Amino acid sequence: MKELQNPLSATFRIGFLGAGQLARMSGLQAFRYGIQIGVFSDRTENEPVQFMTPHSQSGSFDSVFDLVEFAGTCDVLTLENEFINSDILKEVQSESGTPIYPSPESFALIENKLIEKQTFEKAGIPVTPYSLVESEMDLADFGEEYGWPYLLKSSKGGYDGYGNKTVASIEEAKTAFDKLGGNKGHDIIAESFVDFTHELAVQVARNETGHMVYPCCETVQENHICVAVKSPAPVEEYIRKKARELALKATEAINGKGIFAFEFFLKRDGSLLLNESAPRPHNSGHYTIEGCVTSQFENHVRAVMGLPLGSSELRAPAVAMINLLGTDRRDAQVDISDEALGESDGHLHVYGKLDSKPGRKMAHYTLLGENMEETYKKAQRLTECIRI
Repeated sequence: MKELQNPLSATFRIGFLGAGQLARMSGLQAFRYGIQIGVFSDRTENEPVQFMTPHSQSGSFDSVFDLVEFAGTCDVLTLENEFINSDILKEVQSESGTPIYPSPESFALIENKLIEKQTFEKAGIPVTPYSLVESEMDLADFGEEYGWPYLLKSSKGGYDGYGNKTVASIEEAKTAFDKLGGNKGHDIIAESFVDFTHELAVQVARNETGHMVYPCCETVQENHICVAVKSPAPVEEYIRKKARELALKATEAINGKGIFAFEFFLKRDGSLLLNESAPRPHNSGHYTIEGCVTSQFENHVRAVMGLPLGSSELRAPAVAMINLLGTDRRDAQVDISDEALGESDGHLHVYGKLDSKPGRKMAHYTLLGENMEETYKKAQRLTECIRI
């Protein structure tokens, strides 16, 4: 495998597997260091990061040939999404000699929701109650043990409400199981509903130089989509500390190198359950661009390049981030944003997607302040009229 000689070189190239807004925001940080970025996309349409670099290749995440060809043009590869197979990553790294971070071995421990939960359970980290379901009897048994309704999830590829279905009866469960691909051999897991008070998230950057654990933030969810983030989370300090400890423990359990995100349920008794993880930058960490000394995206780049990591400390007592979702099916454009843009320490990020549609993540807005509730309410007011 290639060794990274001098990553801070004009000829060094970091390659992103995936071309969406996460790669775009990490790529912007790579450009700060004067290096090149390459991007591999499996989509037919142009994606946000492809407008930023001439080093773009399209192909299939299932094609070792395509990925080896791309890897050969880069000095290091990293992930923008997890819609890929760890065995393919291992083969690509072996054939190309180009290192991939997070490593294929780390990725293999969390590459789908079933393996992920098993990995963290083994590490002694509490997770949401779950079971692999393979038959009508399994569906009924899970409902009987944990109660209705519960969640059915595709073990691989779900996000923002896609690949998930809430079921309230055996008939709904059978229908959802079929639609999610259970009758076609796809692994489907059932998860019980958790009686929680808050959904929390923590990002962790880690490499051979050390680690940085970001503040524990709260994610505000509607219809399985994160619509806002508050950092620090408005919960007691001991809970925030425990979430950060568990996030670091989870990163160490997979020997992770890169940036990782962990989502938790805070139960009414004060305990935490790890819900999901991501081996990449995460929507819950977008606030870190202006809200922290070093953003998740900059530490993503630093981590995979083997550079010392930057501070994850907050730059203000309160940071609120509002996700701006598509409001219309049309060519993407931002309307009625003047007040938000004119606000001191308010920051608009537009992702560069060409097409908007209702519910699609198109942009976000971050506001820094002194008081969380006031800052959050102000951010909501400043963004409520924006159409995109």
